[in-house]
Parts: sequence; structure tokens; C-alpha cells
Amino acid sequence: RLLIREHTHQLRIPLNILQIHLLFFNTIVIMIPSYMFLVLTGFETNNKYEIKNSLGQRIYFAAEDTDCCTRNCCGPSRPFTMRILDNMGREVITLERPLRCTSCCFPCCLQEIEIQAPPGIPVGYVTQTWHPCLPRFTVQNERREDVLKITGPCVVCSCCADIDFEIKSLDDKYVVGKISKQWSGLVREMFTDVDNFGIQFPLDLDVKMKAVMLGACFLIDFMFFEMTRGEQRSGVW
Repeated sequence: RLLIREHTHQLRIPLNILQIHLLFFNTIVIMIPSYMFLVLTGFETNNKYEIKNSLGQRIYFAAEDTDCCTRNCCGPSRPFTMRILDNMGREVITLERPLRCTSCCFPCCLQEIEIQAPPGIPVGYVTQTWHPCLPRFTVQNERREDVLKITGPCVVCSCCADIDFEIKSLDDKYVVGKISKQWSGLVREMFTDVDNFGIQFPLDLDVKMKAVMLGACFLIDFMFFEMTRGEQRSGVW
């Protein structure tokens, strides 16, 4: 009995942390530090991120966990495990991206990411939806039930403006939020791998779905904005 109680207590801690950091905010900013090593050599290193709330307070760290061979052979299409830790170093969210097809011409094996909070307990999924012109995704809960949709622009390219991926209701009638690749200036956009993302969602959105939106942001980053050998993946979807 003691072992069961301890195990249950450990599972509850990260969910409480999620509630504290995500429940009372409707905006999150994800910042990707600069990696001059990648710019100078073309070799991929593990990505690291800072996640802040709307007040600019750091609430999480995120670190990619992949091996060197996978990063450099598969590039932005690589499968990965993303570990999100709080300021005390406790892992509160785990993102799992499997190896999937990168072309919209093959609708049978499109992109997907699983969100676990706490680690090992799935709370939702983000799955790519086939569309000939637009990047589209479906947000699902832990039971694989559709909850929201995400739709991006046909031309995914930074040109002195933010790039918005709209979060919509299932019937596409209402825009309830957005995931934005924020314009960071000409020099940074051209010569570094520094990207800032903003996530806006309803304040009363379920805290688990807020965690799922974090996963959606990371998937969008890798699919469209991950730099490979000094080039941003941009263009017509």
C-alpha cells in the first residue's frame, strides 16, 4: 500500500505544477537560443528552449533528446523526445514525435506528436491533416477525440511579419487562438537559428489542452522553421 501511495503522489506533482503555470495564463512565449555552431559548421545540435508566460517569467525549460546520428541524418524530419522541465529541474511534460513522412503527397503517414503530462501519461495528440494547399492539424485529447483544429498559411515564409497558425473550433467557424512564429529582425532571421514563438489560447481552456498546444508549437517549429545547413524551411506548403 505504501508503494502505491508514493507512486500516486509522484504522478500528481507535475499536474499541479501544470495548473500553477498554465491555468491562469492565456499566452506563452517560447524562445530558442542562438546556436552559432550550427551556423558555422552546418552540424545539428540538440535544441534547447526557454518557455515564458505573458509576464516574461520563465516557467519551463525544454531540451531535445536525440542522438547525433539521428539529428544529422534526418534533419528537421527527425523523430525526437522533448523533455520539458520546471525551474526546479522536474520533468513535467514529455513530447514524443515519431518518424513520419514529410511530404503532403503521402497522406497515409503524416506528422504527429504525443504529449505526456506527467511523463508516461498521454494527455493529447496533434496530428497532421492532409490538405493539398494548407498546413492543417487536428488537436486531440487523451482518448483521441478531436477537440480543435490548427490551420497555417499556404506560404510559410518570414517577410518582416509574424507567421500565424490559427487555432480554430472543429467547424472552422471560430478562431480561439493562434501559434505565431514571431519576426525577430532581418539579421537574426538570415544568419541565426534564433526563433521566438507565441501561443495564445482561451484563458479557460483545459490545462491539459494548453500543454498539448506546447506540443503543437514544437511540431510546427520542426516542420517549417528548423534550420538545416543555414537555410530556413520556408516556402509554399
